[in-house]
Amino acid sequence: MVGVLGLLWVVQLINALNGDRLVRFGIRPRQVDGLTGIVTAPFLHGDASHLFANSVPLLVMGWLVLASGLRSWLVSSAIIILFSGLFTWLVAPSGLIVGASAVVFGWLGYLIARAYFARKIAWIIIAIAVVATFSSMLGGLLPGTSGISWPGHVGGLLGGVLAGWLLHPRKPPRKQPPKVVGKSSDHLPPLGVTP
Repeated sequence: MVGVLGLLWVVQLINALNGDRLVRFGIRPRQVDGLTGIVTAPFLHGDASHLFANSVPLLVMGWLVLASGLRSWLVSSAIIILFSGLFTWLVAPSGLIVGASAVVFGWLGYLIARAYFARKIAWIIIAIAVVATFSSMLGGLLPGTSGISWPGHVGGLLGGVLAGWLLHPRKPPRKQPPKVVGKSSDHLPPLGVTP
């Protein structure tokens, strides 16, 4: 996760040295040329303060997802990026949308969904701790907050829940073998007892 965050800072530095020209690869809602932004937007940020605001939650939540395995991290991240990007492209008002916050919200949704579907005590504790720690972020899900893309956040959260559902489906309860009543042995006396 430190490597991923380092990559985002390198991209931001290159973007800043080029007069922020890379942000043109962000999501442009309902425009065909904005579809490439579905994949590229999470790697781009408006400025250093934007990336700085995403850095700690990205590092923490990404690490918690990665701790359960590289495969889960890769698959959940891909689902989140594609789902949130497409949702944003379809729903967001016009403009240019960049930033990794949709992925952060996606990992939050994944951690919650993983705890709900898998029902493992450790994962439930992690989900509760993450929600408690980052509860101030939840306002970013509401429309009308200036400077943020609430469709990206909502799409990310939904994409994370989808990833959790796909990767950790709830297992049906184990069926106990039926008790057989009326076997001939039920009528026999215990061993060593003479009738």
